[in-house]
Amino acid sequence: MEAQGDIALIGLAVMGQNLIMNMNDHGFTVVAFNRSTQKVDDFLAKEAKGSKVIGAHSIEEMVSKLKKPRRVMMLVKAGKPVDELIEQIVPHLEKGDIIIDGGNSLYQDTSRRVTELEAKGFLFVGTGVSGGEEGARRGPSIMPGGSPAAWPHVKDIFQSVSAKVDDGSPCCDWVGEGGAGHYVKMVHNGIEYGDMQLICEAYHLLKVGLGMSHAEMRDVFDEWNTGVLDSYLIEITRDILAFNDKDGTPLVEKILDAAGQKGTGKWTVQDSLEHGIPITLISEAVYARCVSALKDERVTASKVLKGPSEGKIRGDRKQIVDAIRDALYASKIISYAQGYMLMRTAAKAYGWKLNYGGIALMWRGGCIIRSRFLGKIKEAFDKDEGLTNLLLAPYFTGEIEKAQAGWRTAIANAVIAGIPVPAFSTALAFYDSYRSDRLPANLLQAQRDYFGAHTYERVDAPRGEFHHTNWTGRGGETASTSYSV
Repeated sequence: MEAQGDIALIGLAVMGQNLIMNMNDHGFTVVAFNRSTQKVDDFLAKEAKGSKVIGAHSIEEMVSKLKKPRRVMMLVKAGKPVDELIEQIVPHLEKGDIIIDGGNSLYQDTSRRVTELEAKGFLFVGTGVSGGEEGARRGPSIMPGGSPAAWPHVKDIFQSVSAKVDDGSPCCDWVGEGGAGHYVKMVHNGIEYGDMQLICEAYHLLKVGLGMSHAEMRDVFDEWNTGVLDSYLIEITRDILAFNDKDGTPLVEKILDAAGQKGTGKWTVQDSLEHGIPITLISEAVYARCVSALKDERVTASKVLKGPSEGKIRGDRKQIVDAIRDALYASKIISYAQGYMLMRTAAKAYGWKLNYGGIALMWRGGCIIRSRFLGKIKEAFDKDEGLTNLLLAPYFTGEIEKAQAGWRTAIANAVIAGIPVPAFSTALAFYDSYRSDRLPANLLQAQRDYFGAHTYERVDAPRGEFHHTNWTGRGGETASTSYSV
């Protein structure tokens, strides 16, 4: 029997099933496989009933039903399960066939897999897929990287099923070699952590600082969603605040305030340390989840540790709400600026030629961080491909200037009221540091040289020329190794 399958997909959890049906809707014949073959039968009998989806009960059968070059996509848990599945698939493939990892894999693992599989004559694609269950079904953001030779063979499928922006452009394009696709997805997830934390801090100020009802907060987020903050996360926050439990009270207040995380935000922070890039807002967003997880300790501490007696924000309510909006918007700009700083540095380190405007377009629709704001990022890079920092783009420079007074006011109000706003605060601290032509690191370097002879550079000498001082008169003239910046 002639092979009919355009692509195979392994992993029939909700994301896998929805992506298969999306591909089916766009005219592609998908071969579905799952380790538990009963799940294949159930899927064909229910969700995929009446479709062109083909089931398989073994990897060998799955591969036999695929057209050449064979395209096999995995949607399984990152790490060891991916490597184990690749080992099971490879014996049934021929040179030139393509394996695709659509999970949230660590980019170093993807780079390794590309190298290993290319050495055996196969092609490998590591692609980020964002948008959750709805995105997978209706059109996700897809960020593919890996073996460039594989792109022509997966392009039509990926771009067909991906989300589209207003002009019809797909939220999917080739990102780069090696682990580039999963790297961009990792940074996307880190920014997602930041966006969510910023929204939570705004909610906290509205609820605790101003004492707003959920209906009032719902209206605030609804209004924000019509302006520069228009985004998926603002939209769903509005809907969450309007959702009541069976007893008629807001469901969100019955949810335990202990956040979970799967690790991609942590990976982003760890990688930023390796590259020396200060993605301070994403870091604080990750740590805020860690603090939230200390629920029992916080309950105990709340009975012992005291803050401002009232804990409320006083003043004109509209002005305060506008200031919170400005803080949210300005901090969001900082978060994306830092994320792009990290991608630019990684691209230089790994030899990737990332299309920064194209990345913003890929994130413009389908994904969790989709927003109107991303269109402005694309415009900024379209105007200046060599842009070193989003803050230096005229549009964003102007937006920060307009929001700055409200941003500072919101943080000051939060501090006076004793309401934690770690992401708002660190965003402003970064902004003030980045715009400073002189920071107190001169004293820090003097301290390092004093106790460890670590040397320093002088403002009246060329960069790269290092000096050491015998600060006490008791030390020697021998310096330690020079520091790196």
